Amino acid sequence: MTETGLVLPKREIKPRETGLTILIDNGVSMNVFKDTIASASDYIDIVKFGWGTSLVTHALGQKIDWLRRYEIDFFFGGTLFEKFLSQDKVEEYFRYCQKFNCNYVEISNGTIPISNHTKAKFITDFSSAFTVFSEVGNKDISASNDQDGAEWIENIHEDLEAGAAKVITEARESGTSGICKEDGEIRVDIFDQITSSGIPLDKMIFEAPTKKMQTFFIHHAGANVNLANIALSDVISLETLRLGLRSDTFHSRI
Repeated sequence: MTETGLVLPKREIKPRETGLTILIDNGVSMNVFKDTIASASDYIDIVKFGWGTSLVTHALGQKIDWLRRYEIDFFFGGTLFEKFLSQDKVEEYFRYCQKFNCNYVEISNGTIPISNHTKAKFITDFSSAFTVFSEVGNKDISASNDQDGAEWIENIHEDLEAGAAKVITEARESGTSGICKEDGEIRVDIFDQITSSGIPLDKMIFEAPTKKMQTFFIHHAGANVNLANIALSDVISLETLRLGLRSDTFHSRI
């Protein structure tokens, strides 16, 4: 960042453990991908290849090579893990991640109806070979609405105890489920219970695909909150939000 003498929130230099920006690649062209990574690599920590896009991305190997060139890590969407699990092929998924030399794996149960306790067993299994990000919350809005804050807190604790390095709060790419209501509004009751539970915020990753969500989490958890499902086009925009360089967070004191 250009030196100006302005007093701005302090951002750790990569590699960092807090203030992570995790992009979601939904299958953009190689040119768009390369341009984004090359121009904004200082502000990108990890890229998630969303849901099952890695299976149909012909340039996947090239994209991964490009990320490694800029020392940016990656993982595959939790929905892909769930697809393998639904066909009783978890071992095949383990090998699939090993094939691409993944450092990170996302383990979720937002689509298929397995208990969090069952999910936690997979977290333990995968944590022997990968850094595991677990995910809590449901993609189905009806099921999501039935989950209260107490269940979220219980599941987060269980995932961390099972070996998850960090826990992701579900919001989908659209910001319309999980920790969000159907209209995109944050479920503040759940967020407040997370922040008051004693769970370290550096162990949490909040999916925040919209500017409204990004602004909320920065206002309430600080410039160095971990955020995911960030569109490739929003990298610079998000960094300015973190630094109070947009009107939305201009007066943020955290």
